[in-house]
Amino acid sequence: MATSWEVFRFSAEKYPGNKMLGWREFANGRAGPYKWKTYEQIYEEVLHVGSALLHLGAKPGSRIGIYGANCPQWITAMQACNGYSLICVPLYDTLGSGAADYIIDHAEIDFVFVQDKKMKQILSSISARRLKSIISFSSTTKEQKDEARNTGMNIYSWNEFLQMGKEFPLEPIPPRSLDICTIMYTSGTSGQPKGVILTHENIATYVKGVDLYMEQFEEKMTVDDVYISFLPLAHILDRMIEEYFFHKGASVGYYQGDINVLRDDIMELKPTFLAGVPRVFERIHEGIMKAVSELLPHRRMFFNLLYKYKLYWMKSGYKHKKASPLADLLAFRKVKARLGGRIRLIISGGAPLSTDIEEFLRVTSCAYFSQGYGLTETCGLSSVGFPDEMSLIGTVGVASTFSEIRLEEVPEMGYDPLSIPSRGEICVRGKTLFSGYYKNPELTSESIRDGWFHTGDVGEMSPDGILKIIDRKKNIFKLSQGEYVAVEYLEKVYCFAPIIEDIWVYGDSYRSTLVAVVAPHEDNTKKWASMNGLKGSFIDLCGLQELKHYILQELKAIAEKNKLRGFEHIKGIIVDARPFDIERDLVTPTMKKKRPQMLKCYQADIERVYKNLAEERK
Repeated sequence: MATSWEVFRFSAEKYPGNKMLGWREFANGRAGPYKWKTYEQIYEEVLHVGSALLHLGAKPGSRIGIYGANCPQWITAMQACNGYSLICVPLYDTLGSGAADYIIDHAEIDFVFVQDKKMKQILSSISARRLKSIISFSSTTKEQKDEARNTGMNIYSWNEFLQMGKEFPLEPIPPRSLDICTIMYTSGTSGQPKGVILTHENIATYVKGVDLYMEQFEEKMTVDDVYISFLPLAHILDRMIEEYFFHKGASVGYYQGDINVLRDDIMELKPTFLAGVPRVFERIHEGIMKAVSELLPHRRMFFNLLYKYKLYWMKSGYKHKKASPLADLLAFRKVKARLGGRIRLIISGGAPLSTDIEEFLRVTSCAYFSQGYGLTETCGLSSVGFPDEMSLIGTVGVASTFSEIRLEEVPEMGYDPLSIPSRGEICVRGKTLFSGYYKNPELTSESIRDGWFHTGDVGEMSPDGILKIIDRKKNIFKLSQGEYVAVEYLEKVYCFAPIIEDIWVYGDSYRSTLVAVVAPHEDNTKKWASMNGLKGSFIDLCGLQELKHYILQELKAIAEKNKLRGFEHIKGIIVDARPFDIERDLVTPTMKKKRPQMLKCYQADIERVYKNLAEERK
């Protein structure tokens, strides 16, 4: 396993009849059962797609774009790039046309595979004029062909492209281990996306490392395992999980493209493996707790007793399967059923997960649960927790196989690796580390120093190497009194208020106090309103002064409980009924806040809050 292509090719030879990629087709507006293609069938399609690309003029090293939601065609195009020494460049499905235009130009993409829903966007974009050909994931229309022809491009349906490859077959051009496999653009929280260069060696090393990690499990992963893919394939987490599943000859089923009906896909697919970001698990937790709250009082009490009983034995060192089979039978099998009934392993990544939710899912899901930490620059994995180790709750585990981690001092924030506890900026090195940022040597040399990648994340490490993410180095600023504020830490603390869905804390060096924009939790806001005799829609409630006063009281209580310093207390807020969303360009696809865009969006409201605070002090 020296290249990503070898990982897939060997599996196609070893497991030709195994189910590889699954999807749901629609009939009368409803999704049907999963249909599957085998490793042998996908391998044949990969050869056809790769042959067609070379026939149209692609050469080893050409950049090939892929733009669309997760589906079998996405993976087929990706593997064709691997097999013919082409460079796969994913275009984020959630970044919007502006970023897609930028990536097409910046990466100098020649050919792009496009989902039908994105076709109009690509055809109308200025950057499309540099493209040689567009290949649709499905069919094309006469209008699309005419529009493409007018701009000097060719456009092909998926079946037309496969047929071209059949008519002009060419043997694969296997890549070398240090060849570029993919340029994966990350959205970042400011500025243009940056292209992370990952080699075939990076990905092959990651697969080998995960193989060794999975040996820690009593139940080994087999060809019968099934993964539900709904995180963007253009994002490193989903891409790397699928690479590993292909290595094992296991199956990947794609959701139908709507996160709101993900549960229906899960119930139909019955996956054994689930990976998600914290927001996914927060929603699962909310759904389960809502169902528990609707139980009769004695049944709710019984559930809570069984929870405490199983938790006690898990903390005493028992595996989740043996801690309380009775509790699993009487209560938690219903939780497992909500996740399809076959889940064996759950992984959370992308951001730190609440310790309460992690503990809850470890106890109730009847599955192994673990958190991991990594970035696109580290091939998606730098550290990972171990199964059934309750002492690792709230952490992201230890350095992953083939990775080294150290902490570096951040004096302006008071973080010192040599203090107790050891804290500092997380630095990573190893064979899964990226080669650099595409066409950006300045940023590369700034990020990789002495062979260590400086992540910008601040961690705390125990003497035995267990890592916890506690802060973000860049998101600090000084208030006018000269005090530094670590804003991400404060947002994490204040989010513990049940009335808050999300919060953005703001301050600057010209002022001495902090203010915040709060997106309230809809259900909890309605409960508060009902208890206080207030009526109206959620939007109406968010406009009430009573709600604003209540939120400020909750923020004050949390600040005092967590012993925050006086300048870390929030003095004024703006209440926004709309969550911070990608549509307004306020967050990245992994839900990290874009602070410059947030400031631009709420600038007028912030100035108004500061003005009111100044008048109150008079």
